[in-house]
Amino acid sequence: MSWLYEPDGSGHDLDESDVRVRPNPKGNRPRTKIRPTHDDAPMGMVLQVDLGRYRVLLDHDQRIVDATMGKEMRKAGAVVGDRVALAGDTSETVGALARIARVEPRTSLLRRSADDSDQVERVIVANATQMLIVTSIANPEPRARLIDRYLAAAFDAGLRPILCITKTDLADPSEFLKNFEGLSIPVVLTRSDDPSIAPLRDVLRDQITVAVGHSGVGKSTLVNALVPDALRATGVVNEVTGRGRHTSTSVRAIRLPSDFGNAWIIDTPGVRSFGLGHVNLENILRSFEDLYAVIETCPRDCSHAADSPDCELDSAISDGRLGETGSLRVDSLRRLMISISTAGKLDE
Repeated sequence: MSWLYEPDGSGHDLDESDVRVRPNPKGNRPRTKIRPTHDDAPMGMVLQVDLGRYRVLLDHDQRIVDATMGKEMRKAGAVVGDRVALAGDTSETVGALARIARVEPRTSLLRRSADDSDQVERVIVANATQMLIVTSIANPEPRARLIDRYLAAAFDAGLRPILCITKTDLADPSEFLKNFEGLSIPVVLTRSDDPSIAPLRDVLRDQITVAVGHSGVGKSTLVNALVPDALRATGVVNEVTGRGRHTSTSVRAIRLPSDFGNAWIIDTPGVRSFGLGHVNLENILRSFEDLYAVIETCPRDCSHAADSPDCELDSAISDGRLGETGSLRVDSLRRLMISISTAGKLDE
């Protein structure tokens, strides 16, 4: 038996039975690794993410609630477009905050890296079905190689690409479009002096479309024309540098009007580069549809590089099979291949 001496001078000796034992603050229930499945939890779609808060549209009553990521889900995370199950308070009480208890399996995932040397991918959007690649024909000038990168990312993510050329009232897009004449992708032309959205109606109907593009090409202007109350910020192009100013600062999913069916447009911030460090080289090749048919006839050990002997790409350029812009397309592909294979930064 242990004895303790009372320091107050009373001379009373204390044994262990006199010492107060604090109760276990976590209770006496045994710990378990079994987690609730939340099978009956309300489901919704993530519309926007901002500083750890998720705006979620509930399926059953179409209310938008705020949520945070559940503790067990913090490593997995969620992005715009994700289907999630919610727990906690989903009421309209001021200050109420639900929590994301489960993220449903994704049907597609659009990613990018900071540059081609960065293997750390950044997830942009989940569950989209197609990619609207927006570029202006003038102010700022179009960049064919950036579009090639978007096409590669779309193919890697399993998205159907659509090319949208804006500001066609400022210049004729015919010459530029020759760069992509061998591709089986829809092309939509819009004008800056005509807010009509008719050309986009058929390609966006009943789809979840992620809109991407260089800063200043008119992407947010298009979104505002499609959904007038979306109020996406628009900007101007710097007359000295020819570059657009970033206006959209966050990814946001916006429901399109009912005449588009069950359709969504997901607006993304404008970018000046799109890293493909996470994309498989084979998917880069397949994204160049017009060239891949030629690549399949190359010798088995062909690297398809400029110094590769007997590469059919060079033969196809020489005999005109790839058309007027064939050499430019091959050059763009080879630049991408070098950038990915050597993990070097490609100057756009």
